[in-house]
Amino acid sequence: MRLVLQKEFGGPEVLRVVEVERPVPGPTEVLVEVHAAGVNPVDWYSRAEEAYLGAPPYTVGWDVAGVVLEAGLGASGVAVGDEVLGMPWFPREAAAYAEYVAAPSRQFVRKPATMSYAEAAGLPLAGLTAWQALVDVADVQSGQRVLVDAAAGGVGHLAVQIAKARGAYVIGTSSAGKHEFLRSLGVDEPLDYRDPNADPGDLDVVIGLAGEESHRRWLEFISPGGILVGVLGGVSGELEGTAKARGVRPGRLLVEPDRIGLLGLTELVEAGKLRVHVQQTFPLEHAPDAHRLGETGRVTGKLVLTVR
Repeated sequence: MRLVLQKEFGGPEVLRVVEVERPVPGPTEVLVEVHAAGVNPVDWYSRAEEAYLGAPPYTVGWDVAGVVLEAGLGASGVAVGDEVLGMPWFPREAAAYAEYVAAPSRQFVRKPATMSYAEAAGLPLAGLTAWQALVDVADVQSGQRVLVDAAAGGVGHLAVQIAKARGAYVIGTSSAGKHEFLRSLGVDEPLDYRDPNADPGDLDVVIGLAGEESHRRWLEFISPGGILVGVLGGVSGELEGTAKARGVRPGRLLVEPDRIGLLGLTELVEAGKLRVHVQQTFPLEHAPDAHRLGETGRVTGKLVLTVR
């Protein structure tokens, strides 16, 4: 099979398509014929320097959408012939930039019929990050005021929709040119993050997706008893102390495989309450180009590799 391998840390040029043996599913695992693979910031972080995978050689990528071809002894939840999506093994190597992936069966769920493979591949990692931040960590309730930072990005545009589905009033930050996109997702109040006078009013929850400086900015608006969930790198010790002094809970998150979360996400898709916006797709051999575009920080929604 074809697989994107890197043998060293570096820029996008270290990603090269090679031929390797197809994996064999073990007990409780399935072999998935990959039709599309999502591209996420953790992919280019892992390509450029040591993150979770140690030293190369290895293959990045965790978002998988495809068809189950084989099932190992004891595999359950999905069956041969099912169209599926999942985020297997994270943060261990899943090698999703490939034509086939073998992984635990219960780290996949059936793909909604209304989703293309590209849309399905854009959902798992970003969607589970948003779900776990909003549902599991922040426990967002109807009527709460939720600010989603970087709301037009991969995680952000899904977080907006999940928060709306839970009945929240959603403020989303982006550049002014993306405000109509945010409104199309259900954002009640778009804010221009470049405006130094932007004022979201009192907040119950902040989903921080733009780093420490931005976390600090929006912390000032969180009411006592509220929560700041720092997704990229968590919340620093210094800022955690500041938050607690204000009566604000600091929340940390590293996304993990989560069948319950995936089922929650696909239920929202099937109910018409969640959609994945794919800005652009790339053939597998153009993975370096996908990374180059992703690293500009200007992507709206998701980037996806089309494998078949």
